[in-house]
Amino acid sequence: MLKTGMIVAERYEILGKIGTGGMADVYKAKDHKLNRFVAVKVLKPEFREDTTFIKKFRSEAQAAAVLTHPNIVNVFDVGDDNGVYYIVMELIEGITLKEYISKKGKLSVKEATSIAIQVSMGLEAAHSHGIVHRDVKPQNIIISMDGKVKVTDFGIARAASSNTISSNVMGSVHYSSPEQVRGGYSDEKSDIYSLGITLYEMVTGKVPFDGDTTVAIAIKHLQEEMVPPSAYTPELPHSLEQIILKCTQKSVDRRYQNMEDVIADLKHSLIDPQGDFVKLTSVDTDAKTVVISDKELGEIKHMPKQVSKPEPEVLEEEINETDYDDEPEETSRRKKGVRSEKKKKKNGGGHAMTIAMLIMGVIILVGIILVAGKASGLIGSNSGNSSEKTEQSESSGVDKDGMVTVPNLVGKTEDEAKTITNEINLGVQAMGEEVSTQEKGKISSQDIPVDSKVEPYTTIKYYISKGAQQITIPEVDGQTGSDAQQTLEDMGLKVTVQKEYSDLNDDGTPMVDPGYADHTTPAAGASVSSGDTVTLIVSRGVDYGDSVEVPSVVGMTKNDAITTFGKFLNVEVQEEKSTDVPAGEVISQEPEAGNWEDPDTVNVVLTVSTGDQEPGTDDQSTDSSDTTAQTSGSDSATQQAAIANGEVWKCTQTLNTPTGYSGGPVRLELIQNVNGTPTASVVLEGQTIEFPYDLDITGAPGVSEGTLYLSEQINGTYQELGNYSITFAKAE
Repeated sequence: MLKTGMIVAERYEILGKIGTGGMADVYKAKDHKLNRFVAVKVLKPEFREDTTFIKKFRSEAQAAAVLTHPNIVNVFDVGDDNGVYYIVMELIEGITLKEYISKKGKLSVKEATSIAIQVSMGLEAAHSHGIVHRDVKPQNIIISMDGKVKVTDFGIARAASSNTISSNVMGSVHYSSPEQVRGGYSDEKSDIYSLGITLYEMVTGKVPFDGDTTVAIAIKHLQEEMVPPSAYTPELPHSLEQIILKCTQKSVDRRYQNMEDVIADLKHSLIDPQGDFVKLTSVDTDAKTVVISDKELGEIKHMPKQVSKPEPEVLEEEINETDYDDEPEETSRRKKGVRSEKKKKKNGGGHAMTIAMLIMGVIILVGIILVAGKASGLIGSNSGNSSEKTEQSESSGVDKDGMVTVPNLVGKTEDEAKTITNEINLGVQAMGEEVSTQEKGKISSQDIPVDSKVEPYTTIKYYISKGAQQITIPEVDGQTGSDAQQTLEDMGLKVTVQKEYSDLNDDGTPMVDPGYADHTTPAAGASVSSGDTVTLIVSRGVDYGDSVEVPSVVGMTKNDAITTFGKFLNVEVQEEKSTDVPAGEVISQEPEAGNWEDPDTVNVVLTVSTGDQEPGTDDQSTDSSDTTAQTSGSDSATQQAAIANGEVWKCTQTLNTPTGYSGGPVRLELIQNVNGTPTASVVLEGQTIEFPYDLDITGAPGVSEGTLYLSEQINGTYQELGNYSITFAKAE
């Protein structure tokens, strides 16, 4: 915390603290170089220790500094002064939109629309520079004393989201888009969703999705439809409600595609409040299977099985006797006379030919109907028997109970999926795109699990793969091997660790200390896909030959002990229950400290305490008692069967201390997308834990990612401190 009167960067004089947030404190300051007042945002100490976050924070803040717009809180400067990392911004005298809504209850239509337009214009300017906010919410929108609306914190959410396992600066889940909740890729349309939620709150005074827990709210974003805002504000104009609904579509394809379109419709709504100009893509307009009821099917089956072949003369008579009530009587008689005359001339000209052609057409049509009816089983045949019906049932995929087995569509093209499902009387519906390890353009997930039994004509919803997410390998120099490995794994990469002796400086000291990261292959800055394998080279320091002294690590944390044994090739960690040694600390080591051993061949065994928990039976186990919060969409039986068969998917990442944690009991909740259905579970609840905290979570089989929500119990209720994108890998 900075004190009044301090000078930052020999330029900014701190005048007083004006606010605080999850990741930074904000001070009013005087810029003595340009003689103006500014706001200085200073990162909290826990973020200063995260070198990866700091680098990302700098680059994103510098990118945000290029934005100059009347509806954006402009960034003037970014830097650090003796470990104090700061951003200098435009000083806005006013209140946040959240405070404004709280004071007024809800805003008038004209006021809410005006604010939304100004916010949209600021976001449009950012998007045009390739900057996505990712944390749009009323708390990040400031209304100045003169009524101007400005959006703040550009670039900071992006910096945080790239390293969420050690940062908890993501915004409130009340405003998060479904793709953000799911932990997937977010872009400009995520900002549009969050803007829609903010506009909803402005006109109703409440958020559309709320709940007792963070995960409960996240699930609602994924699978519940919001209550229309007009239910709370009956006088809300039709056009503005349609704008809100279009912004908040769960599928990104059905939202506005850019901010320009949002602004255009918002302005139009001021001119034509009740207009129907907002084009919503309804789910009902998508192609889907029409289900015929049993009653309708029965009526079709009991239609007459044979149609008599019409006699030409009878048919001709029926055609010729057709009359129209609106014709004059004389005209009618005249026509009848003409028809009678033609009827006598059976060898007549063109009219006879026309009748013959009509007769032939009817006969052909009746034949087609009979053939098609028999082929589809709707029209019976006197020669049919039960064996033929059985064969037809089997070919349509319907079993003896009248149910159909759901096929595996993952990895198939959309055309292949339609062919497969059409053959067994099932329907399919595309729900959008998602990042996946599946090939781009192939189906990446489906909402109904494979081999499930469903009724005929059920519709399977699926997502199309956008391909693997592209990741830029970060710099890892300066980090310990353990921290560097964690950083890379948090980004969705698989890591292979190799230890090598370091190059030496002129004085014979190692360029990289033992136990610390040297470099990666591919090198930092290279672009790879999520799920790719990266080799991490960890330094062994100086090569002193085949005999070095064994260090003492008893009492150290596990990661510190592994770093200290950086020179040794073979280091094994085992766990043991201990009520005397805090969890995570080394109880004993083998070989003993002071011995001289060959670092290439000796096997080092570190025994680490699990506290009062038995190894492998801690609170992150997948016992059914720990997963009582699973939603109805979960497939726990399938998961347990997979685990029984040895298919176990684990997450063993490490959580750093979350901002604002005061040492109280915590709750960890996991949400994963299982076959297109959000599945939630409570990993841990009511426990006090120490950070850094090593996770040991078993997830759904075959699901490689998830989002972990961390809340602390404060005054009897749980309050969210952060959410983290975590990855799972199949345990060997």
